[in-house]
Amino acid sequence: MERDSTEPSAGPVASGAHGYLIRQLEMAWQLASYHLDGLSTEECLWRPADAGLHVHQTASGAWRADWPEHEGYDLGPPSIAWLTWHMGFWWSMVIDHSFGDGALARESVAWPGNADDVRAWLGRLQEQWRGALDELDDDALRSSRRTRWPFQDRPFGDVVAWANVELMKNAAEIGYARFLHARRPRR
Repeated sequence: MERDSTEPSAGPVASGAHGYLIRQLEMAWQLASYHLDGLSTEECLWRPADAGLHVHQTASGAWRADWPEHEGYDLGPPSIAWLTWHMGFWWSMVIDHSFGDGALARESVAWPGNADDVRAWLGRLQEQWRGALDELDDDALRSSRRTRWPFQDRPFGDVVAWANVELMKNAAEIGYARFLHARRPRR
């Protein structure tokens, strides 16, 4: 029987919060990878509606993402490019603020410009995040020492759980947008 792509990998099962959070991360990353595999730049830049968050190339060639003033539904659906930027944005921020100097700002996070570079960027972030988490134990997850973004004064395990939820949410949004793109009316 073929293994479902959303099942966590086989191997020794770690107990405690660290083990649960890592297995949750693995499942979320498998779903994200499923939707990122084969993603094209054309899909990324397709706009599912006449309004919605997107990325724009500047005169210097860098890609900058829209930033919403609110989170109402009237914003419209985001493009896949924006969703992948958002995934890279929050992952870059949480890595920098939890394990780096905490100086990274939203304006410093650019969209890579094409689907291949998106996959490489997000893959590097996942490896960096996973590597940093592998160094932690349950005591570190209970501590708030590393909790500096997106919230403070909470156990770092809350940040890890939040990142897992964000990853799963962004993966699902990318998948849904790919379904819409595949079934869009052709001219």
